[in-house]
Amino acid sequence: MNTSVAILAGGLATRLRPLTENLPKSMIEIHGKPFFEYQLTLLKKQGLTNIVACVGYQGKQIEKYFGDGSRFGVDLKYSYDGETLLGTGGSLRQALPLLSDTFLVIYGDSYLDIPYLPVIQHFLEQYERSPDHPLALMTVYEDDSQREQSNVFFDAGKIIKYDKQAYDAKMKHIDWGLSIFSKQAFTASSFPPRFDLTDVYQQLIPLNQLIGYEVFERYYEIGSHRGLQEFKELMQN
Repeated sequence: MNTSVAILAGGLATRLRPLTENLPKSMIEIHGKPFFEYQLTLLKKQGLTNIVACVGYQGKQIEKYFGDGSRFGVDLKYSYDGETLLGTGGSLRQALPLLSDTFLVIYGDSYLDIPYLPVIQHFLEQYERSPDHPLALMTVYEDDSQREQSNVFFDAGKIIKYDKQAYDAKMKHIDWGLSIFSKQAFTASSFPPRFDLTDVYQQLIPLNQLIGYEVFERYYEIGSHRGLQEFKELMQN
């Protein structure tokens, strides 16, 4: 499959300190392997082998260990933020020359084990059918604020509202962490040098260009000590 996957792995990982004082989250070792290897193995299993790591803090450690990805059966490239962190949106905009016209995005601390092909097909079908030509897809999971604060009002396949700060009673879902974008989402309007994916979503929602895809499997993450322990238990079992 030629669809690229961008992995956002440039954060400072402050919640995991002291583990990440001199180590990026992606390189945290779990049962003898860095977390990033688990992500690459999952993507390869799905037939997704064109990977771009968007890196910043301690990113050279990832490149030194994984190289071009051939040892792991993938084609791995790197896009560096530079001296100043660009935010999740800025990092993706910087990586656009390395990405396919339509590409997936996951976070560098997420383990999202569902079939990805149906999600890609849904986005492409909606792009062809809808007069609004959606430029992005957000996977959503109905959590109803059980595991974390709900932040998405999802209705009839559309993202009606997305807000991590202001809770609305109509919000029953969370952003699950897997997204699909068309490059146009980042080039249609100007953004400041540093911006986040939230800014892109907020631009697309009033234009009806952000669609949703509901998933029913919980996510795993290593962005917190609790999440790291849960993932260790998952891999052990």
